[in-house]
Amino acid sequence: MTDSNRASAYPLLAVPHIQLHGTVDGAMYDNFKAQLAAAPGDGPVVVSITTLGGDPEMARAMGDSIRLLREYTGREALFLGKVAVYSAGATFMSAFPADKRFLTKNSRIMIHERIMNSTITLSGPLNTLSPLLMAKLHEIEDSIRIQEEGFAALVEGTQVTLEELKERAPKNWYIEAEEARRLGLVLDII
Repeated sequence: MTDSNRASAYPLLAVPHIQLHGTVDGAMYDNFKAQLAAAPGDGPVVVSITTLGGDPEMARAMGDSIRLLREYTGREALFLGKVAVYSAGATFMSAFPADKRFLTKNSRIMIHERIMNSTITLSGPLNTLSPLLMAKLHEIEDSIRIQEEGFAALVEGTQVTLEELKERAPKNWYIEAEEARRLGLVLDII
């Protein structure tokens, strides 16, 4: 089946109800919520995104809105990645079941581990330093748990194992559209 034939098989993907582009941040989340509120009240909701990444928590918040839409209304939500679905974009994609995900041709997904940039300044009485270090350790441990939950959701129903993803993510795993389809990370390419 050619790409043009595939596109005709999924007519709803031609004009997404929600179109997101740019950095995943609070502004994108606000834009997402406004477009979701303006979307038709019945039938499938199609969400497209093009992003080089951003805030994974904002991606998770948008994804949670999709989950709530599915669970409380029974509506189908379809994901369409356009050109670049990097970092927080892949986090958002993980909120959609693998059989509800699509990419446009020549698109790429990039998956990596969460990144933390932090400096700890130890200054003060010795008894105050240990709690400071423990708090940072707890932040790191919880961030790893959140990352693994997202990784598990991303590979659920695909041919990629969680172990494979965890092995490849530290090196920034770029996945071309055809490979994503072959691995079952997306249902199809249009």
